[in-house]
Amino acid sequence: MTTTEQQLLEALKKLEAAVAGINSQPKPDLMTHFDRIDALAAELPDGTDGELLHYLHKKGYQKARLYLEGRFSEIEKGGCLR
Repeated sequence: MTTTEQQLLEALKKLEAAVAGINSQPKPDLMTHFDRIDALAAELPDGTDGELLHYLHKKGYQKARLYLEGRFSEIEKGGCLR
């Protein structure tokens, strides 16, 4: 796993934690998490697996996290049949 992929995995986990606390006060700023994930996705090198790029492009953040964790069998196929 590249450094960028490791940072991306951590950013995805932080987003999930923030979403879990969405009903707390003050509400978490999810846009900072989305911006960080987008920035890291843009830094992924050429040759990055197309499945990961697809999940990130389609904002399938849970699938991207599962992919980065190597939990491929837990990734449910979506409507695009990829």
